[in-house]
This record gives sequence, structure tokens and C-alpha cells, in this order.
Amino acid sequence: MAHELKTISTPAVLRNLTLDSNAIREARIDLAASFRMAAKLGLQEGICNHFSAVVPGHEDLFLVNPYGWAFAEITASQLLVCDFNGNVVAGSGKPEATAFYIHAQLHKTLPRATAAFHTHMPYATALSMLEGEPLVWAGQTALKFYGRTAIDENYNGLALDDSEGLRIARAMGDADIVFLKNHGVMVLGPTIAEAFDDLYYLERAAEVQLLAMSTGRELKPVPADIAQKTYLEMREGDPESARLHMESIRRQLMRTEPEFAD
Repeated sequence: MAHELKTISTPAVLRNLTLDSNAIREARIDLAASFRMAAKLGLQEGICNHFSAVVPGHEDLFLVNPYGWAFAEITASQLLVCDFNGNVVAGSGKPEATAFYIHAQLHKTLPRATAAFHTHMPYATALSMLEGEPLVWAGQTALKFYGRTAIDENYNGLALDDSEGLRIARAMGDADIVFLKNHGVMVLGPTIAEAFDDLYYLERAAEVQLLAMSTGRELKPVPADIAQKTYLEMREGDPESARLHMESIRRQLMRTEPEFAD
């Protein structure tokens, strides 16, 4: 299912960039932590799926996982730095082709997309396979995403050229989460911590909705005014909550898989 990106040699001028600042090191660790925890939660799919983040201080470069490695294997130093032309600026290996074609266009066309996480995680992906709106706003956790989701209705096979990434970026619009029908989900965030926090709670919201649907009984949506009120209450503390969530993830991984930060 995964495809290696075919690229030209990296220009020497790019290879001479200094990419060892503390901010970049912290971004690498946060992104590696996101991969490892996603794997522990069952959100990985073989060697497919990808997380990326803009390199701090370099708006035209992004960190992404290398082709051929599962989420559970990723370390901070293993992450690649790529430019928007497909050149690997730092790191060993190449990105997976669909990772490049989707993520390069998202970071290039949507400056607010500091982090972009794409998965085929089971419960949210199951909702992407249904007709109509994926979330029905019947559970409190789902209200974190009230008014923040979009739908890409036009599945067109694997993303093996720039057009797929551009289409997904257009479908995203002003939303933070896009359900890719017949495919999976994409989550954007202003920080790596916030992207992971949204990814985690999106899957939890999808899981409980599908569990409720499995009873065959009619769902009870939250009234729109209460949904909006609750959404605003949740969003007020989201950045700090996400930061603390990431710190918790890093602490857990340092106890069980400390090599993730290498």
C-alpha cells in the first residue's frame, strides 16, 4: 500500500542548513512522542499513515516520518526534514509518496497548519465510510469538534501527485479536521501537541458514537445552542490542556520507551 517517493538529489545549499536548535529538537521529540503514543493506542496502520510538522524557524520545511517504518519504531532523530519540492534536507531515507504529496501541499497552502496528522484510525475512519455527516453531536467529547470539521466527498484513489494534496487542502477550508470519505481523517493544529490532542479525542468521540449506534436505538443529539456553548468552553482551555497532555505522553514514554527521544 505504501509507496516510496521518487526524488532528485538534494541541493547542497539545503544540506548546509543549521537544523539543530532547541526548538527544532523539542519539535522532533513531540512528533516522535505522537507517533509512539498513536501506536500504543492502536492508531497506526502498518507502515502507512503520516504525521508532519513545520520546522520551527523554517516555514518552507517540514518534519515527516520516513518510508518503511511503523509508528511504533519512530525516534526523534529518525524524522526527515523535507522541502516542498520533495528534497530531503536532513535525515536518512525518503518520505512515503502519499505523505509528501498530501503534507507538502497542506503546509504550503495553509500557513495555519503547523502540524498535520493523517491516519486511518479505525473508529473515525468507519465514520468516514458512512453517508452523511460523520459526527452527530450526541456525546460530550464530540462537542470539542463542533463547527471545526469538514468533509472531502471526492475520494480519488491514492495521493500520488500534487493534485490530491491540493484537493484535500481545499476541502479543509477553515476547518481543523477533515473526514476523507472512504479513506480516513486529517487533523491540523497550530502546535504538535494540539494536533495530537485533537487526534486522540476525535477517535474517542467516534468510538463512543459507533458504540451507541450499535445498540440500534435512536441517538439523542445535543441542542445546537448547548453544543455551541460547550464547544466554546472546551476550546478556551484547549492549548494548555493539549500541552499538558503532551507532557504526560512524554513522561509515560520516557518510563517505557525512552529511546523515542533519541
